[in-house]
Amino acid sequence: MTTIKLYGTPLSGHCHRVEVLLRMLGIAHEYIEASASLRATEEFGKLNPLRQIPVLVDGGLVLSDSNAIMVYLVKRYAAKTSWLSDDAVEAAQIQRWLSIAAGEVRHGPASARMSSLWNMKGEMDPVRAHEIAEKLLTVMNTHLAGREYLATSNPTIADLACYSYIAHAPEGRISLAPYPEVRAWLARIEALPHFHPMPQSAIPAAA
Repeated sequence: MTTIKLYGTPLSGHCHRVEVLLRMLGIAHEYIEASASLRATEEFGKLNPLRQIPVLVDGGLVLSDSNAIMVYLVKRYAAKTSWLSDDAVEAAQIQRWLSIAAGEVRHGPASARMSSLWNMKGEMDPVRAHEIAEKLLTVMNTHLAGREYLATSNPTIADLACYSYIAHAPEGRISLAPYPEVRAWLARIEALPHFHPMPQSAIPAAA
């Protein structure tokens, strides 16, 4: 049986969400750390011309984009689980939060964290990232009141898509203290079987 290969880096939330799903589904895989130098190679360019991570290789299939990879993994290896849904309303709710992960999460908590960790202030506006993050976290906190997960009554790939950068928002100087429902949701994700944390960065986090 061909071993699935996941190209990523430990501090990437996009990669982390895929790695967590692989572990939770019990899918054997090889993790290949894709450093900047590796991503600059011609070989990696053939896997993903945009040179972004994560990249999943499953036999003859090469797939990039973390959300697309998660959809594939569930449909291919765990179609009878609750990570996705065939119900029209639930499927729409899952897609909504996948879009939020690619939009507000990416441009809010993720961008603030990138600015702090890698001094990318010239490439992004940390003030705007904080504004987006605070609005998102306020919405999430209200949304999670009285419910356990984002999209359905069970954990789905929508939760994993949003988890990593929200959990590590303090590394971008964004405090989670004002958002108790969000913090309770994070704890529920971390308590799921086979959860694997993303490493903490070396910089001090916000309280």
